[in-house]
Amino acid sequence: MDTILLDTNIVSFIFKGDSRIIPYEPFLKGKRFAISFMTVAELFQWAAVRKWGIQKINQLETYLHNYAVLPVDTESCRLWGQIRADCQTVGRPISPQDAWIAATALRFDLPLVTHNAADFEPVKGIKKIF
Repeated sequence: MDTILLDTNIVSFIFKGDSRIIPYEPFLKGKRFAISFMTVAELFQWAAVRKWGIQKINQLETYLHNYAVLPVDTESCRLWGQIRADCQTVGRPISPQDAWIAATALRFDLPLVTHNAADFEPVKGIKKIF
């Protein structure tokens, strides 16, 4: 079974039962899902901003067990720095969050499924599935 990395927006669509996931379903079928540690952080930020109660946060924590959460390491940090520098150099700055997700994809050599393909276009070497 192939593993794919899901961007935060895709994980969110699945969690919420959002119809925007429908076009991505063919890419997801039969795959093992991985997410960056950054996606986990973004989802908990989302919950905090929306002032979720403990029950919904527990739902999110349970839901996250469906994913392999990929950690950060020194190589990921090197890639993150290079991605940020490269994107800035070509005039296409990338957010720190997206740079972490891109670094995770590159570090673990995984294709990335995202709803925001343009955010990752300037990243060299990333395998994107849109």
